[in-house]
Amino acid sequence: MVNGPVRLGPVTTWFPATSARVASLAELDELPAHRREHALALGIDTVHTAGELSEVDLAAAAATAALAEAGLDAADVDALLLVTGRAPQYLLASETTRLQNRIGATRAFTAGVGDLGCVSISAALTLAAALLRADAGCRTVLVVAAAKTPTRNRYRAPMTLLGDGAAALLVTASGGRWEFVDQILRSDGKYADLFRIDYRDTPSAAWTEECADESTYSFRLAVESKKRFDIIVPELLERNGIRLGSVGPILMQNLSGGAFAFWEEALDATIDAACRGNLAAYGHLGSVDMLVNLEAAAATRASGEYALLLNSSPVAAWSAGLMRRV
Repeated sequence: MVNGPVRLGPVTTWFPATSARVASLAELDELPAHRREHALALGIDTVHTAGELSEVDLAAAAATAALAEAGLDAADVDALLLVTGRAPQYLLASETTRLQNRIGATRAFTAGVGDLGCVSISAALTLAAALLRADAGCRTVLVVAAAKTPTRNRYRAPMTLLGDGAAALLVTASGGRWEFVDQILRSDGKYADLFRIDYRDTPSAAWTEECADESTYSFRLAVESKKRFDIIVPELLERNGIRLGSVGPILMQNLSGGAFAFWEEALDATIDAACRGNLAAYGHLGSVDMLVNLEAAAATRASGEYALLLNSSPVAAWSAGLMRRV
């Protein structure tokens, strides 16, 4: 049981060796002209491609790297949380225990955390911190997230373009790069199936990601998201005695350059340059985005400085997390 601060880190990332320049993706040539133009204007230069590798393959590589950096054996992990993907390899099977077996976390409490889209990583961090604070036998939690595009098309209209990769981090009572200070997470079932893949009776090669109503996503959900952040960000900062001006550039998930511009105007704040750099290099990685950005931002934050993480998902869910650099 942890009575003091909860620490995050190290964070490790892992990407397939194969990558592609977005401008050379053959699938973009199949899009209508306006869609192709949009895909090329997202601010994404390259994406990594997993090929035949599964999400568990990606997750295992990231988890193994995190344990090696921390100098831990997998058998020493007390809890393993996998941010599950949106298209598991098999129905009924367990992606989470498959990962547990792959890395050798033989005695870990194991659970999958998902169904909130990009915000699933925020839910996993909240659960990891709660386990440390509530369970006297839990001292080390390994959180792992992986992303592999579920369809043959990486372009997700009208928002982003998907890349493949994974990240893992240790949540403990000591060490690490960040202190997990506080977090608020909210969701709203009105948008539960705004984005979806109709997979029943459809071969996987024919799966397509559909937005049920693009105007709802682009306008109504955007307005709803701003309202949500206008509520939860002040609440988070006020209950921790922090001023917005003291948290530095904000970290968000990586959708597009246009999305960053929208949020900078809507929130009257600056988005951390690490987000744009990672967007260009990797594309959108779902829940992995926040870990990639948090790790990149660590190099620019001095000890004691804060980071504000804002995360949202079209399901829709929203989170605001406050971290302090160790």
